[in-house]
Amino acid sequence: MELKQSYFELYGDNDITRYRWDQRQEIIAGAKAARSPELKKQDKGGNQWYMSEKMAGMMLYVDRFSEDLKGFEEKIDYLAELGITYVHFMPLLKSREGNNDGGYAVSDYLAVDKKFGTMRQLERVVKLLKKRGIRTCIDFVLNHTAKEHVWVQEYRNGNHDYDNMYHMFDDDTIPKEYEKTMTEIFPGVAPGNFTWYPDLNKFVMTRFYEFQWDLNYANPQVFNKIVEVLLTLANKGIDIFRLDAIPYMWKELGTSCMNLPKVHTLLRMMYQIVQDVCPSVIFLGEAIVEPHEIVKYFGTREEKECNVMYNASLMVLLWSSLATRDVRLMERSLSKDYGVPSDGVWINYGRCHDDIGWGFETDILRDLGWDPEAHKQFMIRFMEGRYPGSFSTGELYEFNPVTLDARNSGTFASMCGLEQALKEKHSYKIELAIKRILLLNSIIISYTGIPLFYSGDEIGQLNDWSYKEVPEEAGDSRWLHRPKMDWEAAEKRKDLTTVQGKIFQGIRRMLEIRKGSEYFRSDLKSTPVDLDNKAVFGFHKENKMMVLANFSEQEQWVDADYFSWFGLPGEMTDLLTGRPIRSYNNRILLGPYEYLWLV
Repeated sequence: MELKQSYFELYGDNDITRYRWDQRQEIIAGAKAARSPELKKQDKGGNQWYMSEKMAGMMLYVDRFSEDLKGFEEKIDYLAELGITYVHFMPLLKSREGNNDGGYAVSDYLAVDKKFGTMRQLERVVKLLKKRGIRTCIDFVLNHTAKEHVWVQEYRNGNHDYDNMYHMFDDDTIPKEYEKTMTEIFPGVAPGNFTWYPDLNKFVMTRFYEFQWDLNYANPQVFNKIVEVLLTLANKGIDIFRLDAIPYMWKELGTSCMNLPKVHTLLRMMYQIVQDVCPSVIFLGEAIVEPHEIVKYFGTREEKECNVMYNASLMVLLWSSLATRDVRLMERSLSKDYGVPSDGVWINYGRCHDDIGWGFETDILRDLGWDPEAHKQFMIRFMEGRYPGSFSTGELYEFNPVTLDARNSGTFASMCGLEQALKEKHSYKIELAIKRILLLNSIIISYTGIPLFYSGDEIGQLNDWSYKEVPEEAGDSRWLHRPKMDWEAAEKRKDLTTVQGKIFQGIRRMLEIRKGSEYFRSDLKSTPVDLDNKAVFGFHKENKMMVLANFSEQEQWVDADYFSWFGLPGEMTDLLTGRPIRSYNNRILLGPYEYLWLV
């Protein structure tokens, strides 16, 4: 749909919206004029680069990875060594002092937080990364700002151009109506969706935390201001914008205020503007909702919204398969066709900065004979480490003592059993934990999409229990899996006798193979295969490649007839080792947690 038509359908056609439309036109013209010759040259290549098999990302907190941007410059070689081609800087824009939701309470979109450095330093880092073939991703918080944001200050100072930038009410009549149908984001630590501010004599919508005010996108001035900021940052050289909390952007009484149609209208308009001004830039959408809702944020090929989205479903299915030694839930869930457009790409990951919420397809669970609530409770207890026989070490997040509902926190390695094994000094358990880590990474890297790693996971960093001693962090168990990068441990990455060396080199090798083969392009679909062995996950890449992964600590046999389209029985080659894989009595044997990339 044409941008102008969408704009006036959303905001109506009147003197105010016509004025804001002309203002928007001036913003776009200014951004085009300000775009550098280097970036214009980059734009000529378009934005299809994200489909490449060479894509591999790492997300990190600057202060925990390298202290600041200046220190980060010295670590670029490390990222290149691993095979990283895009870096996601976790929130680095200026945020409020004190509790700031890990940086997601932004007080100035156009300034880098002083603890990291300056905007000029960020621009320098972006250029250095580009020289190494590494693109830059930053968080762009769309739903809310900090209550200290410059726009709030303008409103407080009586600048009427900033009236109605946020959802404000004189009394609780309308907020009470909203509360009847709105969901709560953090019911345990931040219940309710509104906060009373006596100094303003106003109720303000604060859906996440009291210090984060929800932007009012029903006001076209908000849209214009956000677009202006977005284009300004794009002109700093940013390649990927992670659009935070997008399902919540539009509010309507009588609804859950999630996933509303006008959210998609806003995203389509933003995408069209970016394609006009800086067509090499892409959007990464953060929408941790049901799979059938997530796919809507791709838009369509004709009306694009986001280029890439987080594959949260794959993440929870991987952990479920590992805990149960049963891949059937994953195989059946990933076989469902949700209508992802051909240029829509998933980001595949095992851990991130956030907790793990256990959302599964309940109909599939029931078909398997599993009780959905019982499975959820099993996963909560298993990943915490309290289920008998669990190898995981973690903590609960947002535990509800009434419903027993909770999410889980913990690092990749600790949840794979490495922390427990090292504590016990049990060599066999250590090897099993390393195998689990590499097994999950083998799926993340080989399944269709872009692999993403959380900083420190590539060397098997464990839970950081010291967060309990930090007042600003102690009440939030997510800091458990946000440890500072252990550079002393990272020095061991080239020694294959160490835990760090085995994990780092294993991941590095897989990324090297991925980059050298067209089998891993994001336009090559992965199709799960029922192998009649609940412990082994298998999928093929349009009959060009077959991946097998044993999710148990026991040897497993797979009948070669299930993938006869590859010419089996006979001989195939494992891309990872280069060795031929033969069938025995028309069967293939996989060792504990073994994975094969067969061609």
